[in-house]
Amino acid sequence: MQADQTDQTHRTEHECTLELDAHPYRIQQIRRIVSAQLRYWRLDPLIEPASSATSELLANVHRHAQPDKKCGVRLTLADDRLTVAVTDHDPRLPQLRPVEPMATTGRGLTMVEALSDSWGTDLLPGDSGKVVWFVLRTPLTVPTLVPMRSTVPFERALPDPEPAPETISVAAAA
Repeated sequence: MQADQTDQTHRTEHECTLELDAHPYRIQQIRRIVSAQLRYWRLDPLIEPASSATSELLANVHRHAQPDKKCGVRLTLADDRLTVAVTDHDPRLPQLRPVEPMATTGRGLTMVEALSDSWGTDLLPGDSGKVVWFVLRTPLTVPTLVPMRSTVPFERALPDPEPAPETISVAAAA
């Protein structure tokens, strides 16, 4: 499910929420949805880091989460930051480990750390799972310059006056 919500109490908050089972074919679909949502929000520079880091977190759910692979992805755009949070039902927190140069796996959180401005984990209430999140700063918006129309002298900008009606002189016969 996808929802785009605007919180009227917050200046510029938008949210998109997705729920899924973290299977490889779904991870690619979610990557495309994240990319499309960021395009919609006009955050094209964040598409690659956000979709890549989201894919890594979903791959971690696929590989490690128990008892099931059900998870949620929430994108929140607020002011100058995009926060992406992935929730699952496994209360075990992921740990950043040193990367082995020849290893073919185990780089997920290292990539998330490298791609994001910050990241972290939180336990959900009652040991019902966890949230792994990352934050990306949004690019500064550059105002769009609109070309000015060529200037016209004030006199030319006014409509031409309508000609005065012709007056006919009638002379009285004497």
